[in-house]
Amino acid sequence: MDYVAALVPPVVMAVAFIALIVTIVKSQGGENKAKEDAIVDAAMARAGSAEQAP
Repeated sequence: MDYVAALVPPVVMAVAFIALIVTIVKSQGGENKAKEDAIVDAAMARAGSAEQAP
């Protein structure tokens, strides 16, 4: 049974890593990309206007 205890943590980490990669890939492109781009553009505009105001 020691081999089961030794294999569980790496298997759990591998499954979590695969789930993370799948989530990242699914969130790229499409309507999410346009939404994220709009948020970044708004943040850049706010930073630019705050930088210009003395």
